[in-house]
Amino acid sequence: MLFDKILPVIGVGSYATPGWLFPFKTAIRDGRVGEADISEAFDDATRIAIADQVEAGVDVISDGELRRQRFVYEMYDRVQGIERQKVARRLGVSGYDMAPVFIANSQVKAEGGLGLVDEYQDLQRLAPDGVTLKMALPGPLTFASNILPGDHYGGADGWPSLMRDIIVMVNTEAKALTEAGVEVLQLDEPGLPKPPEGVNIDAGVGFINDALAGLETTTAVHVCFGNNASRPFARRDFKRLMPAMGTLQTNILMLEFANREMADLHYLTELSSRYYIAAGVIDVKNFHIESASEVASRIDRILKFMPAEKLLITSDCGFSAIPRWLAREKMQAMAAAAALVRKEL
Repeated sequence: MLFDKILPVIGVGSYATPGWLFPFKTAIRDGRVGEADISEAFDDATRIAIADQVEAGVDVISDGELRRQRFVYEMYDRVQGIERQKVARRLGVSGYDMAPVFIANSQVKAEGGLGLVDEYQDLQRLAPDGVTLKMALPGPLTFASNILPGDHYGGADGWPSLMRDIIVMVNTEAKALTEAGVEVLQLDEPGLPKPPEGVNIDAGVGFINDALAGLETTTAVHVCFGNNASRPFARRDFKRLMPAMGTLQTNILMLEFANREMADLHYLTELSSRYYIAAGVIDVKNFHIESASEVASRIDRILKFMPAEKLLITSDCGFSAIPRWLAREKMQAMAAAAALVRKEL
């Protein structure tokens, strides 16, 4: 087994933001707080995320990604060679068409890193001893989804060379995290079900594998259909992702099932022969609060298609798009369900 217990519970990564942190972030943007205030506030928020996970019974702990905005957007501030463009829509409901867009007019790189080593060291400092720690970072397709090749890359036909530089940037950050001692390293890839223009799914898997090359730690790939404001942004079926998804060079596949009414479970027979599967059994796009028995029944359905020794229990995506009280309820139901099934087994 990959971990020291059957059916370990692992969070996807992001956690629900405490309510008080929203006005504090506004105060940061307005320049009304100092560096010491910012450090203290994010430490406190991270402590809350860790404590909620530990209290619920989660086995693999993350920092909650509370120092980031939507897991990737603020990272673009650390990337050189890109210029922010005006988005076409700024009014109304939140949506993917409001996401930042960039043009790469010089070489894309992150000479100072993407900041995740510092975040991991904060997690190490704040987490209790003896727990397994995980860090997630956006994969190359996800980074590329918001960057268009500019003059430096030859314009619209410059995707191959742009992707190479993005892969180097992601792989460099991943290697720095492994050197810092990260135990589980995850690439988040909503860009695989919906690759950037000019990239197909087969090529996209190759780019992800290149970003994972040379990493000496347990790795995971989160195949995500999108969760901005609890909305997906890609077709939510696995058929079109197979068999390419089965050629990912990683230890763990993280897949969402609960919000898709447990569709496509039959693919787990093939996939679990190659990977550990972190199966999403909590619907984070729904305010319905699952009971432990309801979640346990989902786990039982999964176990009809794969061995328990290869199964990890997780949510469909991160908890960042729902309020904290709801995230706590759902996370506790997830861990309680895993304990119920573990006892039966």
